[in-house]
Amino acid sequence: MAPTDTRHVQTIGFILLPGFALMSFASATEPLRAANLLAGREIYRLSVYSPDGGPALSSGGVPVPAEPLPGRGSGLGTVFVCAGGSPRGWHYPPVLACLRQLAREGVRIGGISGGPYLLAAAGLLADRDFTIHWEHAPALMEFFPTLTPRQARFVIDGNRITCGGGIAPLDMMHVLIAERMGADFARRVSDWYLHAEVSEPTAPQRGSLAERYGVHHPGLLNVLEKMEETIEMPLDRTAMALIAGVSPRHLDRLFAAHLGATFLDQYRLIRLQHARRLLEQSPLSISEIAIATGFSSGAHFSRAYRTRYGVTPGQTRRG
Repeated sequence: MAPTDTRHVQTIGFILLPGFALMSFASATEPLRAANLLAGREIYRLSVYSPDGGPALSSGGVPVPAEPLPGRGSGLGTVFVCAGGSPRGWHYPPVLACLRQLAREGVRIGGISGGPYLLAAAGLLADRDFTIHWEHAPALMEFFPTLTPRQARFVIDGNRITCGGGIAPLDMMHVLIAERMGADFARRVSDWYLHAEVSEPTAPQRGSLAERYGVHHPGLLNVLEKMEETIEMPLDRTAMALIAGVSPRHLDRLFAAHLGATFLDQYRLIRLQHARRLLEQSPLSISEIAIATGFSSGAHFSRAYRTRYGVTPGQTRRG
């Protein structure tokens, strides 16, 4: 539809997978409800679906009424997949088939939070710019090595829309409403929810390195960033010191003073945290995860993991 086209009702669907985040769903749907209220008539119509056609349970156990997956000729203009929890539990072939069919019919396809993982599994993100919640990005990149998500709040690439979830859908819906109804109307909708600061699509999903680590030393921040980028093939202390612009001994002093840890301990922690996310979310074997996080062997990985977390990698996966 052309911008400011208010003559038609636009139907937007949401496919909710069990364990979806209620906040992400509400952030995406409430602006549409407010748009209808402010317009004084229905301009958006919502349809909610689940894989089995029954109520979809959110991650907090709240049921949302839903209907069976849409078939041919559904009349949808856009459909979003909302997923939360672990990608290991997102095996829904009927959902993938539904998404492919809707895409062939020209429906705009979107994913929220973990939803883009389902779009990738359906083959709908090839050669596309997209994002996904930062927690699910490692699993997606390991399972779909040709795809690389951007760490953006949301991305609109033609008839594909992806969003990191949380409250980012508020920003995304502001843009989508403005696209159809104009910027002034979209501003009124955002003001309805006290959403005074609409973030840019490219705004980061997470706090900065300085905020996450409580560090402000430029050289040390450069090293921490490089640590997060080189999990599979860790760099040695000398190479990292060059990146920081200091000597190896001074780098050791920086880690001790600012983080209360040694260079090796901090690097190992970053890799183990990444490994834990892969164990919980990805279908990779434990030996594959060991390689993906830079450990020389499965046994070496298991020892380091148990020392850090008090359980084995296998126990984490079963849990």
